[in-house]
Amino acid sequence: MSKVVVITGSSRGIGARSAQLFAQKGYSVVINYLHAKTHAEALKSTLSQWDTPCVAVQADVSREEDVCRLFQEADKLGELAVLVNNAGVLDKQSRLANISLERFRHILDVNLLSCFLCTQAAIKRMSTKNGGAGGSIVNVSSAAAKTGAPNEYVDYAASKAAIDALTRGVALEVAEEGIRVNAVRPGLIYTEMHALGGEPNRVDRIKSKLPLKRGGTAEEVAEAIFWLASDRSSFTTGSFLDVAGGL
Repeated sequence: MSKVVVITGSSRGIGARSAQLFAQKGYSVVINYLHAKTHAEALKSTLSQWDTPCVAVQADVSREEDVCRLFQEADKLGELAVLVNNAGVLDKQSRLANISLERFRHILDVNLLSCFLCTQAAIKRMSTKNGGAGGSIVNVSSAAAKTGAPNEYVDYAASKAAIDALTRGVALEVAEEGIRVNAVRPGLIYTEMHALGGEPNRVDRIKSKLPLKRGGTAEEVAEAIFWLASDRSSFTTGSFLDVAGGL
């Protein structure tokens, strides 16, 4: 039976590209989506060409009951080997003074609480203390965790900085239980995320400020995620891989 990977928020963008890469490498893939059922089913159809089991599961990963159901579906495919905490959202560009409490809470729920809940569920299955075979958890943080995203997404940046702290702390807790926990920090990647912030062409506006003078692709981030998840990085835990053009 092939290894199982759960990728949250994987109906499009970085999550979808990661799902394709894991399928190509022989993993059974659990696609997770909230609203984009059409995209998720289309991705599932695409993955079928690699003859690996795949399931698309609708779940709000900021809700505990949905997370339980998501991982129960994953259990049907086999033993969980990898979790990629990719689900994330941002809102319109704004200064902190104009961000509502409701918005800030929503950002934390989707970006941070989902990571907490899914990581808990994965540890219960992976930990050698619980009879598991170990595994790898990769969190998708952001370069914004370091820059703070002033005048744009301070709330988003704060949620990603919290993910960085969670990554480091959990990595140290479970290192002796056969579980490695790492994170990637993408920055200025061509995805639909920028449209949510109200500026679809944001990457092109800013890319000249990067040392590499270009935006990145979802495929490049997916490759970094897969490396951290795979045995190729077997001596790496509690670490962060910046995929941000030198930002």
